[in-house]
Amino acid sequence: MRVTFTVNGRRHEADDVWEGESLLYVLRERMGLPGSKNACEQGECGSCTVRLDGESVCSCLVAAGQAEGREVVTVEGLAAYAKERAGSAHTGGLAPVQQAFLDAGAVQCGFCTPGLLVAADELIERNPQPSDADIREALSGNLCRCTGYEKIMDAVRLAAARTGDGAPEVV
Repeated sequence: MRVTFTVNGRRHEADDVWEGESLLYVLRERMGLPGSKNACEQGECGSCTVRLDGESVCSCLVAAGQAEGREVVTVEGLAAYAKERAGSAHTGGLAPVQQAFLDAGAVQCGFCTPGLLVAADELIERNPQPSDADIREALSGNLCRCTGYEKIMDAVRLAAARTGDGAPEVV
């Protein structure tokens, strides 16, 4: 079957998609977008998290056919997505959440980072002033084996502060 959907703001078609093929496979192998990582293939680790019509989903659990006519944002598209939302207020090359992860030292091996970035971006869009409990809940489906999550928490707090809520930056 042919699947037509929007990925990071651009219309894409994938031909000869078989019934059980995951959105993750199509993104990585057919479209050359390796940012979403293939780890557990069971929706347990969050490394393949993308936004599907604005909602965070594990792309390993979404059949590619379910993306027909829908919008997907991957970690590769976060900066453009942030720019679209913020208009002229976004001037940097990275999305605020991406820059915050760098500034807070929240990137270790990088395997979990794409999923964490996408989930954190959705959280901050939905809740610009998240509490620590909100952050923990939003990131609870994303596993990291390198850190104790404190730098990740710092990064999400920093990104929220930088998106205009007036809160002090925490690093």
